[in-house]
Amino acid sequence: MSARIYQRPKNAMQSGKARTGDWILDFVPAEAKKPDPLMGWAGSGDMRQQVQLSFASQDEAQAYAARYGIEARVHATPPRRLKLQAYADNFR
Repeated sequence: MSARIYQRPKNAMQSGKARTGDWILDFVPAEAKKPDPLMGWAGSGDMRQQVQLSFASQDEAQAYAARYGIEARVHATPPRRLKLQAYADNFR
């Protein structure tokens, strides 16, 4: 059983930064999704794809994975780059 640990990214559709400090543990899918023959919806028999655990820090997420024998990879958060621009720059 393997998983990935990453920090929740900022929502691109909103300006707020709520819950961006959370660390998420997602399980890697064990099988590929396949279309349902009747409805055509994508799905699989792997229930771990639906589980997403949230932690306050990276250390807590790694400790949880170690405690339950989950092989987890930590994905580093890219640095945030701000594009500072004045409103007047739109009219130059």
